[in-house]
Amino acid sequence: MQIAAGQTRPGSANARSPVSVQGGDAPPAMGVVEWLQRMHTGARQRNYVGTFVVSAAGGDLSSARIWHVRDGDMQIERIEALSGPPRSTFRRNHHVMTFLPEAKVVKVEKRENLDLFPNLPDKPDSSIGDFYDVRAIGKDRVAGFDADVVQLVPHDGLRFGYRIWSERRSGLVMKLQTIDSDSRVVEQSAFSELQLDAPVKAQALAQMMANTGGYRIEKLELERTNAQDEGWVLKSPVAGFKPRSFYRRPVGSDKSGQDRTVQWTFSDGLASVSLFIERYDEKRAPRDGVLTIGATNAIRRRLPEPANDWWLTAVGEVPQQTLNAFAQSLARTR
Repeated sequence: MQIAAGQTRPGSANARSPVSVQGGDAPPAMGVVEWLQRMHTGARQRNYVGTFVVSAAGGDLSSARIWHVRDGDMQIERIEALSGPPRSTFRRNHHVMTFLPEAKVVKVEKRENLDLFPNLPDKPDSSIGDFYDVRAIGKDRVAGFDADVVQLVPHDGLRFGYRIWSERRSGLVMKLQTIDSDSRVVEQSAFSELQLDAPVKAQALAQMMANTGGYRIEKLELERTNAQDEGWVLKSPVAGFKPRSFYRRPVGSDKSGQDRTVQWTFSDGLASVSLFIERYDEKRAPRDGVLTIGATNAIRRRLPEPANDWWLTAVGEVPQQTLNAFAQSLARTR
């Protein structure tokens, strides 16, 4: 999960100990929607440069350098991976280009659902308050900035909780902990250092984004469609999760559409779930399985009859039981 820049790791991410915050001024008394709107605005309207660090409960640690600029209605950012294989991702609004220098490849795609926190729709959705409460914790300092600390407590076991450090002046999320039902921190992310209102030029980032010389461009062509036309339905909705998008995704060199995967995305405003549905291929013989990395869970299973010639892969920053609920509710209509 990307908040807005880097993160620190003061201790093991699976520690059960409560957050250490300073006393003093209490955070403003606001509801869930008001807090999230403040954070949402802070992440988009300020220019900043910072280093962002993510740590998972298993000890995995990754970091990235982030440049973010708002210029009128345009937001543009550059994310330079500091861990793992070299990789630079540029985003201009919903247009995303990922440069892979070792392969000399640029992957180009358009994303409607960006990896931001909070991942709110353009229009405020007051129903999110039906699924989370907000508790004021206190104040703290992150990367040299004063922050309000609040906790979002879920009403049910279908979503994680969040402890959030929000920069006092702007609302920008400085640090984020994802907390499971046993109060364990399953993932933590924070700025290790940050320069707010940094003198970064949108034009300079745009020029870097356009410089694809020497790279092969691979475009991910997504075709918008809908669940009804593709023959899928959720027999019972999963509480709080609303459909965001439905796309056909190409697979390999197949152009006929027979070998395609569809992606159905849902979100409750904080957590998102993607359902990838594809034809069962006996030659590939994938097996049912589960995977957990930090706050991200994934399940893969062959759907039961009469849809047993289809495979489902469900991925999301939610408890596994939420993915199971989606899998059990998914049904073929034809």
